[in-house]
Amino acid sequence: MNEMNQASHHVVVVGAGFGGLELTHALAGQPVRITMIDKRNHHLFQPLLYQVATTALATSEVAWPIRHLLRKRKDVTTLLANVTGVDRAGKRVLLDDGSAVAYDTLVLATGARHAYFGHDEWEPFAPGLKTLEDATTIRRRILLAFEQAERETDPAKREALLTIAIVGGGPTGVELAGTIVELAHDTLRGEFRNIDTRQTRVVLIEAGDRILANFAPKLSDYASKALERLGVTVELGRAVTRCDAEGVVFGDKQLAARTILWAAGVAASPAAEWLGAKADRAGRVLVEPDLGVPGSPEIFVIGDAALVLRPDGRPVPGVAPSAKQEGRHVAATIKARLGGDNTARPFHYKHAGDLATIGKRAAAIDFGWIKLTGWLAWWLWGIAHIYFLIGFRNRLAVSLSWLWIYVTGQRSARLITQGDDDKT
Repeated sequence: MNEMNQASHHVVVVGAGFGGLELTHALAGQPVRITMIDKRNHHLFQPLLYQVATTALATSEVAWPIRHLLRKRKDVTTLLANVTGVDRAGKRVLLDDGSAVAYDTLVLATGARHAYFGHDEWEPFAPGLKTLEDATTIRRRILLAFEQAERETDPAKREALLTIAIVGGGPTGVELAGTIVELAHDTLRGEFRNIDTRQTRVVLIEAGDRILANFAPKLSDYASKALERLGVTVELGRAVTRCDAEGVVFGDKQLAARTILWAAGVAASPAAEWLGAKADRAGRVLVEPDLGVPGSPEIFVIGDAALVLRPDGRPVPGVAPSAKQEGRHVAATIKARLGGDNTARPFHYKHAGDLATIGKRAAAIDFGWIKLTGWLAWWLWGIAHIYFLIGFRNRLAVSLSWLWIYVTGQRSARLITQGDDDKT
């Protein structure tokens, strides 16, 4: 790669998630121009998105306008636009309005969406959780199920309305299950006249032999027992084979459930398709050790859109800490190249640990060298998430919301918004 022109070097970043923002912050003060492109106008704190879906937090408490976050960076231009492709030969990012943005260095940090393992027809019945729109859709469906059950006179139909199935026993599925059962059993108790919300059945379905498969086995066992104490039914070892308006089929069981939530898998953004690059089955770009794209060292892919392998062959997990580390690594590479050093330095991932909360009084934390459960783990989980929120106002707002829920069991973000876009 030719030495960079320090006076006019243009870095284009597609995606204002954890990786894209971290890279942009790390390039502050460097002799570059940066264009940030995102199809949404906000940065989203995804680890707490499930709390928007379950009425604990408002959307404004987990998302912030990108322009506001970068308002002091005169070297950064923010564009609200949809990317449709990349012209590698011409070094241009193609946009859906027919225009293009030229780049010297391109960083794709475009994230991932939920995947249905070849059954995209399930999506209308089992929404996933990756965006604010997903969260408000799930919140609406959960709350509408209770409203419809209040009016339903047929016992079987009412039972189906009061049954919520969650597919996938990873952290998202576990956290959804724990907070939904508390919503039904505590928050909504006594607010309806024809139904007892404590009769709500929450079923967590996992195809593997344990939930939280990335955690130590004893933590998985703890999480299962903690969920069961809350009233969640945990079903293991059965893969889902059908989702429709009537419910879900897994193994030899059929569950009548009018609300199904999908937390079982993800697929990368179309970055590999844009680049014409090799990808794995999940659509993640097979990047070089330095996170560059083979054949195009001026292009990098980070976060959920990239398949990054550790020395032992295991992929780097698609979590916020890894995306931020990758963003810092690419920023360091760009800085080195600005100084004339084109050495390709491999990325080394440092695992910060795995965390999952189970309701409002328990959690499981696996730092490798130490494993914690229970009340102490829950407090550490909360402190860690508050620390990584952006801005004092949001930290205070989330802290007060959690304190209110902890003391009273009440949740303030219980608004049914948007239209009822389905009759499922």
